[in-house]
Amino acid sequence: MIRLLLADDQPLFRQGLAALLSLEVDLEVVGEANEGNEAIALSEQLQPDIILMDVRMPVCNGVQATHAIHQRFPWIRILVLTTFDEDEYVLHSLQAGALGYLLKSTPSQEVAAAIRSLHQGYSQLDPTIAPKVFSQLNPIASTQKTSYEEGFSVREIEILTLLAQGKNNREIAFILNITEGTVKNHLTNIFSQLEVRDRTQSALWAQKNLS
Repeated sequence: MIRLLLADDQPLFRQGLAALLSLEVDLEVVGEANEGNEAIALSEQLQPDIILMDVRMPVCNGVQATHAIHQRFPWIRILVLTTFDEDEYVLHSLQAGALGYLLKSTPSQEVAAAIRSLHQGYSQLDPTIAPKVFSQLNPIASTQKTSYEEGFSVREIEILTLLAQGKNNREIAFILNITEGTVKNHLTNIFSQLEVRDRTQSALWAQKNLS
């Protein structure tokens, strides 16, 4: 059972979403927060698997709450679910530690599928959001696209390719017949080479440059 915390300052939307997600046999809504500080407190108290986080909330917004929760409880995965698709919200949310970004217009079944993907360690971006993230990675792509083969080892290219396919560390280790620790070491070097902070940005770069 995947335990969910919903953080949104619109009670009607939050309650409606909770009702729809509760229809899924493998999803359970364990808590609801009206704003960021409450989401932080409930994260500590309830230890959910996934948080569905709005970005624009009073007192403490979703980006601030995402950062605080990711720093304190990095094993909790955060999926942004909002009406706002501005570049600033998207990039700041991902930099703060969110693994996914969907718009509230997304059908509930697709939201449920995204939740399952995050629970398995994959990232999830709304189709209208992905180009915004790619555009921000263009400076990296322009300097790396023609020379990445020189900067990365063959193994790291293999790992980046699997990362772009949505594989988690355990799956990558199994496919390449190496340990998870070795995968993590390679990822650290990959992050440094690409000058990115996490696997989501690395996967997006790989999808753009290695596909």
